[in-house]
This record gives sequence, structure tokens and C-alpha cells, in this order.
Amino acid sequence: MGRGKLRIYLGAAPGVGKTYAMLSEAHRRVERGTDCVVAFVEHHDRPRTEVMLHGLEQVTRKWLEYRGGLFPEMDLDAVLARRPHVALVDELAHTNIPGSRNAKRWQDVEELLAAGVDVISTVNIQHLESLGDVVESITGVRQQETVPDEVVRRADQVELVDMSPEALRRRMAHGNIYQPDKVDAALSNYFRPGNLTALRELALLWVADRVDAYLTQYRSEHRVSAIWGSRERIVVGLTGGPEGRTLIRRGARLAEKGAGGEVLAVYISRSDGLTSASPKELAVQRTLVEDLGGTFHHVVGDDIPAALLDFARGVNATQIVLGSSRRKAWQYVFGPGVGATVARESGPDLDVHIVTHEEVAKGRGLPVARDARLGRSRRVWGWLVGVAGPPALAALLSAVDLGLANDMLLFLALTVAAALLGGLFPALASAAVGSLLLNYFYTPPLHRWTIADPKNIVAIVIFVAVGAAVASVVDLAARRTHQAARLRAESEILSFLAGSVLRGETGLEDLLERVRETFGMESAALLERASDVAPWTCAGRVGQGRPVDRPDEADVDVPVGDHMALALTGRVLPAEDRRVLAAFAAQAAVVLDRRRLQEEADRARALAEGNRIRTALLAAVSHDLRTPLAGIKAAVSSLRSEDVEWSEEDRAELLEGIEDGADRLDHLVGNLLDMSRLQTGTVTPLIREIDLDEVVPMALGGVPEGSVDLDVPETLPMVRVDPGLLERAMANLVENAVKYSPAGAPVLVAASALADRVEVRVVDRGPGVPDEAKGRIFEPFQRYGDAPRGAGVGLGLAVARGFAEAMSGTLDAEDTPGGGLTMVLTLRAAETHPEPFHTAEPERQAS
Repeated sequence: MGRGKLRIYLGAAPGVGKTYAMLSEAHRRVERGTDCVVAFVEHHDRPRTEVMLHGLEQVTRKWLEYRGGLFPEMDLDAVLARRPHVALVDELAHTNIPGSRNAKRWQDVEELLAAGVDVISTVNIQHLESLGDVVESITGVRQQETVPDEVVRRADQVELVDMSPEALRRRMAHGNIYQPDKVDAALSNYFRPGNLTALRELALLWVADRVDAYLTQYRSEHRVSAIWGSRERIVVGLTGGPEGRTLIRRGARLAEKGAGGEVLAVYISRSDGLTSASPKELAVQRTLVEDLGGTFHHVVGDDIPAALLDFARGVNATQIVLGSSRRKAWQYVFGPGVGATVARESGPDLDVHIVTHEEVAKGRGLPVARDARLGRSRRVWGWLVGVAGPPALAALLSAVDLGLANDMLLFLALTVAAALLGGLFPALASAAVGSLLLNYFYTPPLHRWTIADPKNIVAIVIFVAVGAAVASVVDLAARRTHQAARLRAESEILSFLAGSVLRGETGLEDLLERVRETFGMESAALLERASDVAPWTCAGRVGQGRPVDRPDEADVDVPVGDHMALALTGRVLPAEDRRVLAAFAAQAAVVLDRRRLQEEADRARALAEGNRIRTALLAAVSHDLRTPLAGIKAAVSSLRSEDVEWSEEDRAELLEGIEDGADRLDHLVGNLLDMSRLQTGTVTPLIREIDLDEVVPMALGGVPEGSVDLDVPETLPMVRVDPGLLERAMANLVENAVKYSPAGAPVLVAASALADRVEVRVVDRGPGVPDEAKGRIFEPFQRYGDAPRGAGVGLGLAVARGFAEAMSGTLDAEDTPGGGLTMVLTLRAAETHPEPFHTAEPERQAS
């Protein structure tokens, strides 16, 4: 019997309906007469899932004792003995109770498949082994139960069970997933909208990659060479010339017009390496295509049109973008060109776009790698052997008669020796001198420049031809060997350069020092100027050589664009070294630009920080001072009134109100003065480590007693905040929540730890805010709905968010399950909590 087939229902999180979909499929198969049994399905007290089990045959479970308790597990032996056609096995990543035959449930499934039983199972995306770190960074929870990716990838069918985060949270709030006592904790932690959206994206991308891999496998197995336009893939052919940037941008525009468009830029170089494009230009084009969301590919091929078409068909491309030829008119006598050949050979399933550009008919202009020259001593010895060697050999052979054939072989060996030592021209000289000596001394009539026997004429001609051919081959082999060694050295240098880019090394001085050491120079400097008439300035310099202020003062200068140049002193470099040096120069320019962008980003961040603090300061002055001042004024006016006789208790209460208001003003003014100093740059934020329970209770002084329930566990890690800013932010959030909460429904202020952050949630049961208005409520002078004019000027939430961001935190609004609004204040924890806080994702959960 053959191996069974595996079908998996994949979901982004518990509750999306994987088990329900699996049971629905089982009912459909039973109705068709398929022998289908439930090997193990856990309904977790979900009524709809439990109902779906009715009418399906269930294999009796096996109960195992572990640590004083009994736990149900799938009875693998019973299922194998029953030998159904299809078995339903829930929770593929489940860890079996110790004492089971296998440690993991997916291993049980492997045994069923090996026995010829088809299996239908379920798994969540967070249980895939390769995604463990990603899921932990998103949710703060490390998944202990995982399944190897290969097990899921080997499945015959993987079906995605999808549900939007909003719909899943509604199901959770209605009690369709967990028990009511676990709903609030789950919604506040694991089942937050951001978590669910990120997990959903992971699931969709994983399934999309598998679909793409399956399509590639199918095309390979069925030898499908035709293009299947399932999505637009644009291949842009590059030559390394300046027109490549135009082609890349045109390809990106074409990709944007199609759904899921993808750009693949490809540069094809010949295998002999004798011609190549500018490394600087290719580096610029690689950066451009990656910035536009595409990919860069380097392919080796001697037949460029064929290699380009093979690449396009291999990636299932739909269009090819090429530039108009840069060849001049007379060069077309050598052939139609790459563009015309590709267009002719592309076939009906591949569109070819020929794009005009400014370099049309201006000539290729690409650098050609010259053959490496042999050393001087070798050339001298080669000429000595080639010119002086034949007369010496003739003098030696004059005393010995070996015959014409042997004499020719000895002269031919001398020619080969000249080629090995000095290259082509000494070998040709040796062949010419040797043929003359053979004619004069060894072919009748002797000692004359004529040849009597025609056969000897043929022999000498063959000797010259063979000598020239052997000399050419030996010379070419020697030059190619030298060239290969040089190219290997260049590739190692470029590999290091690429590695430094991937590692994110952005030190300009370090890169210049690497250039100086690589080429053995005394100094290296990067010069730039603002315009063609502006003076040159030095952006970076290393080495002890003479300083240069202009590129023309250096021994070697490599231009980078119009207003930048890499200048080196020490010696004059050969032309072939400039190709690698151009790559270093381009990278130096990129490093300099990156450093300046980072500096500008830092300045912009500092300006934004100052603006945020300034805005919060002004808002606090106009908003937070009003309430205590109004209370103090009202109390003083009442005490000064002569129309009312106040009792001692009333006078004491009014004086207490004045004192409380004054204390509140004193505390607030102190914070505002500190913030004004921050805004002027005379002091930095007073960020320190503090416990939340030291600050949050102080923020509740302005709300009625009993209107807030506080839940701040003592086990929470400390947070890195400015206590004054945090107190003001919390006071505004709590006052806003109390303002909109109905009577008898206290506001909940709860805190929890998630990975390296701490969340403070202010939960009210008021009317709530629709999604489209959640962003506007944080803008200054915004009052949501029909709030009365006396309810404030609409700055409380804007102030709170400004304070939160000043402390490197965030403040967001979410819906409260059952109605209302929840403000989520996220702060940086002082240290990572030793045990991640997880209440929403038990180790064993069915969907």
C-alpha cells in the first residue's frame, strides 16, 4: 500500500476556524461514502465545534498518567488497527504526554501516513519551527510546541483558514473561543490587533511562497517552457552603461501597472571575463533597483540573447525591457544586435520593450580588460631564446647529422620554449629565424636560400605554421593564467567590499584606510565640491602622504559623479586597477551620503523632539492650569463673600480645596519649568528607572474617589520614564476616561509586561470611538462627539501622547470588548522580564 496523503488547515491564530473547517471536510467525505474517523479532536468547550463532532466515528482516546493527573492522548495503535481511509488529527504541533510512543504528534501522523492512511490536520503559523524567533518578537511569547517546516511543506495540500483581526476579536469578545474569565486578558495581550495582523501576514506570505514553489515545481516536472502570466515579472537587461537607470525606472513603472508586479534586473557577462561593465555604474544600478523593490542578478553567458531569454523563462517573466543599441551604424554589419535577436526569439508569450535613451548610437564605451603583460625578465629571456637560440642550435647540429625531421622538431621545441618565456612575439621570431636556418643549412641545395625538393618546402611551411600556432596557444594560456589570478584577487577585494556593505560598516575613514592598504598607497582622501566653480574640500583623509587639495594634484584620482573624487598619493596605478578602485570610490560616496543622511535624520529627530515637547508644553499651560486656578478662584470668592455665613466646617473645606489646588499648581509648574528648559536645550529629560506603582496612584488625585479601579502588579519590571511627564500623561488619560464613563462603571487602570516593554491600559465603558476617528482624537483642540464646551478644550489626549513620545513611548487607542475605549500607553522596561507574560496562548490549544 502506498503512502497516505496529508492535508493541513493552516491558520494565523487560535479561533480562526481550522478545526471547524476540518470537521466540515470530514462530513463532506462521509456523505460521499469515505471511511473517515476522528483520531483526536479537542473542541475546548466550543459549542459549534462540539456540534460538528456529532455523526462522526471517534476512536477511543488513551489516558496517560503524568504528575498525578490523567491526560487524554490519541491512541495510535487503535487508529492503525482500525485502518480508516481518512483520519482527523488535530493540533499537529502538540507535544505528547511522556510515556507515549512518540514525543510529538506530527511523528504519530508520519506513522499513519506510512501505513497508507490519509490524514487531515491543523496547525497555527506560530508553531512553525523557523518562525519561532519572529513570533516571539511580535507577541512576546515563545512557542514551546513547534513542528518542523519540512513536515508542513511535504503536505499534499495546505489550505489557509483566514479571518480578519477585527472579526477574530469579535469572536473572542462573544465568548466563542475562550471562557469569559480569559477574554479580557487574551484581548489585552496575545490577541491585540497588531499581533493578529502580523501573524496573519506571516501566514499569507508563507502560503504564497508555497504556492510559488509548487508552481515552479509543476513547470519543471511537466517541462513547461511557456510563460504563465500569473503575475507580472519584468526582466530589465543591463549592459552596465549609463542607460541602465532609465531602463530600471521604466521597468518599475511597468510593474506598478500590474497586480503584484516584480522587477528583476539582470547583467550578463561573458565567461572569459575579457569585457566588463563599470563596477561603479553597476553598483549604482543595483542600489536603484533594490530601492524600487526589485532584485539584481548577475548571470554568466557567452550568448547574451540566449542567456537573457533563458533567465526570463526560468523566472516565469512576462516582459523584457531592453535599451536601444548604443552601437554605431557601421557596427551592424557584425549582426542585428541583442535587442533585435531577443525580440525575434522571444516568442508570443514574452513581450519585449525597446526603450530609447540618450546613449543611442554613441558607441558602447565599456572598458575592456587588457591582457596582462608578462614580467620584464621573462620577456628578456624569451627574446634571447627566440633570437639567439636558433643560431646556437644550428651550430650544435652542424656536428651531428640527425636528419631533417629531427632537426625541425628541435627547432620547434626551441620555439615553444621562447613562447613559454617571452610570449607570442619572441616565439614568432624564433619560428622565423629557425625556418631560415633550416632552409640554409639542412635542405638541399645546402648553404643556399633556395629549396630543390618541393617536399622540403611543405615541411618548412608546416614548421612555421605549427610554431606560430603553438606560440599563440602557449602565449594565450600564460596570459589567461595571469589574468585569472588577477581577477581572483579583484573578486576577493570586491567580495570584501560587498561584505562590508552587508555588515553595515559605515565608517568612511575605515574604508579609505582599506583602499590605501589594498593598493599600497601613501594616503587616500575623498574630495568634494558644491559646484563646478566651487573649491574642493576634504570629506575624509587617511595616511601619511602629502596632502592634496585638488584631484589633479594626486597620483591617482577617480571621479565619483560630477562633484566628488577619490584621490590617492604614492605611485601611479596601472589602468586595470582602476576598475576595482572605481568600486571603492562608489562605495566611499555611498558611505559619505549615508553618514550625512544619518546626521540630518538625527537633527530632524531632535527638532521633532523639541517641537513635540514645545507643543505639549503649550498645551499643558493652556489646559492643565485652568482647572486648579478655577477651583482656587471659586473658593476664594466664596470665602470673601459677605452674603453668606460660612460654618467652620465649610471654611475648612474651602481652605483645603485652595491648598490642594495650590499644591497641584506647584507640582505642575515645576514640571512645566523643567519642560521649558528641555525645549530650550538647557537640560535633558530626567529619564530614570522607577516602579509604576510609585507614579500611577499620584495621577488619580484629580478624579472622584471610587471612579477608578487600579490593577498594577508589584511584580512588574521597572520602567525608564520621566516621573513628572508620566504622571501628567496618566492624569490626562484617567480624567478623559472618567469624563466619558457612565455612572457606576469605574475606569480600569491595569498594567502588564510584554517582552521588553510595559503596557498601561486605561479602560472605560463609555460610548467608544469609531476607527476612522481614533487618529483625530489625539490632535490638539479635538473633542469627540457632542462633548459639552465645559468638558475641556480638547488637549488632554494630545498632551498625553506628546509626553509619551518624549519618553520614547507610544500611546494608542483600541476598542474595549463589550463597548468603550481603551488607551494603551507603552513604556520601555528597565530590564527584560525573566518570564514572558502569557495568559492568552496555552500550550495546548485547538483552533
